[in-house]
Amino acid sequence: MTLQIELSGVNKYYGAFHALKNIDLAIEKGTFVALVGPSGCGKSTLLRSLAGLESISTGDLRIAGDLMTTVPPRKRDVAMVFQTYALYPHMTVEQNLTYSLRIRGASKAAMKKAAADVAATTGLSDLLGRYPRELSGGQRQRVAMSRAIIRNPKAFLFDEPLSNLDAALRVHMRKEIRMLHDRLGATSVYVTHDQIEAMTMADHVVVMRDGIIEQQGRPLDLYDRPANKFVAGFIGSPAMNFIPATVGSDGFSLVTHVGEPQTIVLDRALDPGRSVVAGLRPEHLTVVDGGGMFRFPVGIVETTGSATYISTATTPEITIVDTARRSIRTGDVIELTIRPSDVHVFDTKTGMRL
Repeated sequence: MTLQIELSGVNKYYGAFHALKNIDLAIEKGTFVALVGPSGCGKSTLLRSLAGLESISTGDLRIAGDLMTTVPPRKRDVAMVFQTYALYPHMTVEQNLTYSLRIRGASKAAMKKAAADVAATTGLSDLLGRYPRELSGGQRQRVAMSRAIIRNPKAFLFDEPLSNLDAALRVHMRKEIRMLHDRLGATSVYVTHDQIEAMTMADHVVVMRDGIIEQQGRPLDLYDRPANKFVAGFIGSPAMNFIPATVGSDGFSLVTHVGEPQTIVLDRALDPGRSVVAGLRPEHLTVVDGGGMFRFPVGIVETTGSATYISTATTPEITIVDTARRSIRTGDVIELTIRPSDVHVFDTKTGMRL
């Protein structure tokens, strides 16, 4: 295993505000890592600390084995792609691409060849003579990525690069970014608040909240075994349902506290009588015609074509994703079942997985 980026005990303070709290993160060479979390969780601060745009208060940063904690940004050999593209409006696409090479004193022939090579990789060959104002949002983002690629850096840093694009173009561009990453064998760190982007693009997902890393690992590991209620609610769309419950007297069941008491079967034993929170993913709940574990009145039914989203008329509201195209209407009472292995259980006070 070759580590390309290594953060050890990193803290960042803005006066009395503790923005990053003892961050430990090791990124292997060639890995695509997504930093994900709600606004203000510290993900952009962490990315900017990698780039050198923010100073690290305490702790160490190594890039390709070299200590970079106090090294200025231009000497870190990393390339950053911003949300706003940050293109020079008075320069053509080719001039934007070769700007960093021009500063380094590269010859005109070398710059022209490098621009042509990168443009061929990113589909910009026919746009080299245009100015940013003549490009679409997707094309501008491609230029911004190409400008980073041409430097052949030790790592690519993406700061919510798709936020300004419409939904269809975002889906297209996230595929392009991942394909480019694979083609280049790059090491990429990608910041997003969109957990779908993180899940679909990354090899390794880092979930952050309030300046700490709540959990990190492969996308499906976080989906299947969230470390706590926060991660469980953040990863997955629609979000996981949380239901207050008490462990039954047998230890292998939960008695729910939504409407009338109902029982959910578990595949493992817990302490009888313990107050917990049951986590049920909408896509794991199945509507049945009889013999369900529990029953709920229907509040809202939303049909998308491929699936029907059912929300119960309860507090808290429970969401179910149904793909069977049933005739369910507001006011109906539906029966639900779920596999015991799909039931997540969290401690009421700490939120940690049980």
